[in-house]
Amino acid sequence: MKIGILGDGGWGTTLAILLHNKGHLVTLWGAFPGYVASLEKKRINRQFLPGIKIPSTLEISADLEKAIKSKDLIVLAIPSQYMRGILKRIKNYCLKGKVVFLSVAKGIEITTLKRMSEVIIGELGRINLCVLSGPTIADEVAQGVPTAAVAASADKCLAKLVARIFSTERFRVYTNSDVIGVELGGSLKNVIAIACGISDGLGFGTNAKAAILSRGLAEISRLGLKLGAKAKTLWGISGLGDLATTCFSPRSRNRCLGEEIGRGKNLKQALRQMRMVAEGVATTQAAYRLSLKHRVEMPITQEIYRVLYRNKPPKKAVRDLMTRSLKEE
Repeated sequence: MKIGILGDGGWGTTLAILLHNKGHLVTLWGAFPGYVASLEKKRINRQFLPGIKIPSTLEISADLEKAIKSKDLIVLAIPSQYMRGILKRIKNYCLKGKVVFLSVAKGIEITTLKRMSEVIIGELGRINLCVLSGPTIADEVAQGVPTAAVAASADKCLAKLVARIFSTERFRVYTNSDVIGVELGGSLKNVIAIACGISDGLGFGTNAKAAILSRGLAEISRLGLKLGAKAKTLWGISGLGDLATTCFSPRSRNRCLGEEIGRGKNLKQALRQMRMVAEGVATTQAAYRLSLKHRVEMPITQEIYRVLYRNKPPKKAVRDLMTRSLKEE
């Protein structure tokens, strides 16, 4: 297949290499010409995927039209808050009628509180759309570490097609028709990962992290069910699986950001040290607003919002969470 991957971050680059190694004709697109030129020359994504060689025959381009023209599949690996802007540019080009779009972004648009599939359909109209999500740390996938993910679409045949395109001996893709659940699981887990990072930064142990993860999943489930997700999805690979990976992995961007905040940095200071986008920062704001809008109890999310955006001391947030009124689990 002819495949265009929009977004030269760690995940976009990893998927480009995976698909290229399966024999597909892949074009990897990046928004910044200077960095794209460096990728073309050095064949290593030093900023986002260091140590992984990019095949010399994998096409890399800063030309958006070249990346999407005459493609069978277009993978959207754009950070969620920049997705709409890229989609508006895509609309300027004539695309093949049967082209498949695949979103691999994990986030909620702050201005509209919409999931990425809603943003994509809002801009591009009725298209063939699928979502890929799960516990997929990019460098582990790139190194061939066994990994499972989920392809979700209302069109079951489309989800099966995407699963076949991406699956390898080391990358197993399941299918699901619950797009809402898959997207919310992949987005909201980043908020809980920040909370786990703060716990690590404060020097707390496994007990604290286990409590955050389990009660965080309860929050995700409450909001997810309110928004139309299925409980089974939120307890599956793209829900609990992704949550566990992001909360425990030492390479998780959101956990690492939380750890710096737990060590005493404010949000601006923590973000200044990061090379990659921590989707959980924006998602915390979106999730907080969604909890208020839909009257869903999300105490951990609300405390993380106050820590990130209202400079609440992390230790005070912990104390307030631990001293809430006692209740049944």
